[in-house]
Amino acid sequence: MLVIAGLGNPGARYARNRHNIGFLAVDAIAERGRFGAFRARHQALAAEGLIGDERVILLKPETYMNESGRSVSQALRFLKLDLAALAVIHDELDLPPGKVRLKVGGGDAGHNGLRSITAHLGSGYKRVRVGIGHPGDKALVHNYVLSDFAKSEAGWVEAVCRAIADAAPLLAAGQDASFQNKTHLAIEAAGFGEKPSA
Repeated sequence: MLVIAGLGNPGARYARNRHNIGFLAVDAIAERGRFGAFRARHQALAAEGLIGDERVILLKPETYMNESGRSVSQALRFLKLDLAALAVIHDELDLPPGKVRLKVGGGDAGHNGLRSITAHLGSGYKRVRVGIGHPGDKALVHNYVLSDFAKSEAGWVEAVCRAIADAAPLLAAGQDASFQNKTHLAIEAAGFGEKPSA
Protein backbone atom coordinates (compact mmCIF):
# COMPACT_ATOMS: atom_id res chain seq x y z
CA MET A 1 0.00 0.00 0.00
CA LEU A 2 1.09 3.55 -0.77
CA VAL A 3 -0.06 6.89 0.65
CA ILE A 4 0.20 9.77 -1.82
CA ALA A 5 -0.22 13.04 0.06
CA GLY A 6 -0.66 16.24 -1.91
CA LEU A 7 0.13 19.39 0.04
CA GLY A 8 -1.94 22.55 0.06
CA ASN A 9 -4.35 24.63 2.10
CA PRO A 10 -8.04 23.70 2.39
CA GLY A 11 -10.92 25.83 1.16
CA ALA A 12 -12.00 27.64 -2.00
CA ARG A 13 -9.89 30.71 -1.15
CA TYR A 14 -6.67 28.72 -1.68
CA ALA A 15 -7.80 26.28 -4.35
CA ARG A 16 -5.79 27.77 -7.26
CA ASN A 17 -2.80 29.00 -5.22
CA ARG A 18 0.70 28.01 -6.32
CA HIS A 19 1.13 26.43 -2.86
CA ASN A 20 -1.75 24.05 -3.69
CA ILE A 21 -0.28 22.29 -6.71
CA GLY A 22 0.00 19.14 -4.57
CA PHE A 23 -3.79 19.12 -4.13
CA LEU A 24 -4.27 19.72 -7.87
CA ALA A 25 -2.00 16.80 -8.76
CA VAL A 26 -3.75 14.45 -6.31
CA ASP A 27 -7.13 15.45 -7.79
CA ALA A 28 -5.78 14.59 -11.26
CA ILE A 29 -4.63 11.16 -10.02
CA ALA A 30 -8.08 10.54 -8.51
CA GLU A 31 -9.82 11.48 -11.75
CA ARG A 32 -7.54 9.26 -13.83
CA GLY A 33 -7.55 6.21 -11.54
CA ARG A 34 -10.05 3.90 -9.88
CA PHE A 35 -10.81 5.81 -6.69
CA GLY A 36 -13.84 6.29 -4.49
CA ALA A 37 -15.02 9.71 -3.38
CA PHE A 38 -12.88 11.83 -1.08
CA ARG A 39 -14.08 11.54 2.52
CA ALA A 40 -13.02 13.17 5.78
CA ARG A 41 -10.43 10.89 7.46
CA HIS A 42 -7.13 11.45 9.29
CA GLN A 43 -7.71 15.25 9.46
CA ALA A 44 -7.73 15.16 5.66
CA LEU A 45 -9.81 14.41 2.63
CA ALA A 46 -8.89 10.85 1.70
CA ALA A 47 -9.78 8.63 -1.26
CA GLU A 48 -8.92 4.96 -1.58
CA GLY A 49 -8.44 3.03 -4.78
CA LEU A 50 -6.10 1.14 -7.06
CA ILE A 51 -3.28 2.32 -9.28
CA GLY A 52 -2.35 -0.72 -11.32
CA ASP A 53 -2.38 -3.53 -8.76
CA GLU A 54 -1.31 -1.30 -5.87
CA ARG A 55 -3.76 -0.16 -3.20
CA VAL A 56 -3.34 3.61 -2.76
CA ILE A 57 -4.70 6.20 -0.34
CA LEU A 58 -4.79 9.75 -1.73
CA LEU A 59 -4.57 12.35 1.02
CA LYS A 60 -5.25 16.09 1.05
CA PRO A 61 -4.56 17.34 4.60
CA GLU A 62 -7.17 19.72 5.99
CA THR A 63 -4.81 21.00 8.70
CA TYR A 64 -3.39 23.87 6.63
CA MET A 65 0.07 23.61 5.15
CA ASN A 66 2.07 24.33 8.32
CA GLU A 67 0.49 21.39 10.17
CA SER A 68 0.46 18.83 7.32
CA GLY A 69 2.47 16.40 9.45
CA ARG A 70 -0.40 15.94 11.92
CA SER A 71 -2.63 14.53 9.20
CA VAL A 72 -0.02 12.53 7.30
CA SER A 73 1.42 10.92 10.46
CA GLN A 74 -2.07 10.03 11.68
CA ALA A 75 -2.81 8.28 8.37
CA LEU A 76 0.45 6.30 8.41
CA ARG A 77 -0.03 5.23 12.03
CA PHE A 78 -3.62 4.15 11.40
CA LEU A 79 -2.59 2.16 8.31
CA LYS A 80 0.50 0.74 10.11
CA LEU A 81 2.79 1.91 7.31
CA ASP A 82 6.38 3.14 7.45
CA LEU A 83 7.99 6.05 5.60
CA ALA A 84 8.79 3.91 2.55
CA ALA A 85 5.04 3.84 1.84
CA LEU A 86 4.71 7.65 1.68
CA ALA A 87 5.03 9.94 -1.34
CA VAL A 88 4.42 13.67 -0.87
CA ILE A 89 3.60 15.96 -3.84
CA HIS A 90 4.46 19.61 -3.18
CA ASP A 91 5.34 22.93 -4.75
CA GLU A 92 9.04 23.68 -5.18
CA LEU A 93 10.37 27.25 -5.48
CA ASP A 94 13.84 26.09 -6.51
CA LEU A 95 12.66 24.42 -9.73
CA PRO A 96 11.43 26.24 -12.85
CA PRO A 97 7.69 26.17 -13.50
CA GLY A 98 6.59 22.82 -14.90
CA LYS A 99 9.70 20.87 -13.84
CA VAL A 100 9.07 17.68 -11.84
CA ARG A 101 11.75 15.98 -9.74
CA LEU A 102 11.46 13.00 -7.41
CA LYS A 103 13.81 12.40 -4.50
CA VAL A 104 13.85 10.45 -1.25
CA GLY A 105 14.72 12.25 1.96
CA GLY A 106 16.66 15.47 2.29
CA GLY A 107 15.96 18.84 3.85
CA ASP A 108 12.75 20.85 3.68
CA ALA A 109 14.27 23.88 1.83
CA GLY A 110 12.06 26.21 3.89
CA HIS A 111 8.84 24.41 2.90
CA ASN A 112 6.58 24.46 5.97
CA GLY A 113 4.54 21.44 4.88
CA LEU A 114 7.65 19.29 4.52
CA ARG A 115 9.05 20.67 7.78
CA SER A 116 5.89 19.57 9.61
CA ILE A 117 5.87 16.08 8.06
CA THR A 118 9.56 15.60 8.85
CA ALA A 119 9.04 16.77 12.45
CA HIS A 120 6.32 14.13 12.91
CA LEU A 121 7.79 11.25 10.91
CA GLY A 122 11.42 11.82 9.94
CA SER A 123 12.78 12.71 6.51
CA GLY A 124 13.03 9.39 4.65
CA TYR A 125 9.92 9.71 2.46
CA LYS A 126 9.55 10.32 -1.27
CA ARG A 127 8.99 13.88 -2.43
CA VAL A 128 7.53 14.68 -5.84
CA ARG A 129 8.80 18.24 -6.26
CA VAL A 130 6.74 20.33 -8.69
CA GLY A 131 8.48 23.51 -9.81
CA ILE A 132 6.53 26.75 -9.49
CA GLY A 133 9.49 29.09 -10.02
CA HIS A 134 10.76 31.77 -7.64
CA PRO A 135 9.59 35.41 -7.48
CA GLY A 136 13.26 36.51 -7.38
CA ASP A 137 13.24 38.05 -3.91
CA LYS A 138 12.92 36.13 -0.65
CA ALA A 139 10.68 38.86 0.75
CA LEU A 140 8.12 38.15 -2.00
CA VAL A 141 7.91 34.37 -1.45
CA HIS A 142 5.00 34.35 1.04
CA ASN A 143 2.67 36.35 -1.21
CA TYR A 144 3.87 34.49 -4.30
CA VAL A 145 3.06 30.99 -3.06
CA LEU A 146 -0.30 32.15 -1.64
CA SER A 147 -1.37 33.83 -4.88
CA ASP A 148 -3.25 32.10 -7.67
CA PHE A 149 -1.58 30.80 -10.80
CA ALA A 150 -1.88 33.38 -13.58
CA LYS A 151 -4.24 32.54 -16.44
CA SER A 152 -1.19 32.30 -18.69
CA GLU A 153 0.15 29.48 -16.47
CA ALA A 154 -2.96 27.30 -16.78
CA GLY A 155 -1.50 25.30 -19.69
CA TRP A 156 1.62 24.08 -17.91
CA VAL A 157 -0.22 23.50 -14.61
CA GLU A 158 -2.72 21.26 -16.38
CA ALA A 159 0.07 19.49 -18.32
CA VAL A 160 2.06 18.80 -15.13
CA CYS A 161 -0.94 17.44 -13.24
CA ARG A 162 -1.93 15.26 -16.19
CA ALA A 163 1.64 13.98 -16.57
CA ILE A 164 1.86 13.08 -12.86
CA ALA A 165 -1.50 11.29 -13.03
CA ASP A 166 -0.48 9.36 -16.15
CA ALA A 167 2.82 8.31 -14.56
CA ALA A 168 1.29 7.45 -11.17
CA PRO A 169 1.39 3.67 -11.85
CA LEU A 170 5.19 3.93 -12.02
CA LEU A 171 5.25 5.82 -8.71
CA ALA A 172 3.01 3.20 -7.12
CA ALA A 173 5.26 0.43 -8.44
CA GLY A 174 8.38 2.06 -6.96
CA GLN A 175 9.87 2.82 -10.38
CA ASP A 176 11.03 6.29 -9.40
CA ALA A 177 13.43 6.98 -12.29
CA SER A 178 10.84 5.84 -14.84
CA PHE A 179 8.19 8.02 -13.15
CA GLN A 180 10.42 11.09 -13.38
CA ASN A 181 11.38 10.34 -16.99
CA LYS A 182 7.79 9.79 -18.10
CA THR A 183 6.55 13.03 -16.50
CA HIS A 184 9.43 14.97 -18.08
CA LEU A 185 8.72 13.58 -21.56
CA ALA A 186 4.96 14.18 -21.23
CA ILE A 187 5.41 17.79 -20.12
CA GLU A 188 7.89 18.38 -22.94
CA ALA A 189 5.52 16.77 -25.46
CA ALA A 190 2.77 19.11 -24.28
CA GLY A 191 4.99 22.01 -25.32
CA PHE A 192 6.24 23.19 -21.94
CA GLY A 193 9.30 21.35 -20.60
CA GLU A 194 12.14 23.51 -19.31
CA LYS A 195 10.70 26.88 -20.34
CA PRO A 196 6.91 26.89 -19.98
CA SER A 197 5.18 30.15 -20.80
CA ALA A 198 4.45 32.08 -17.61
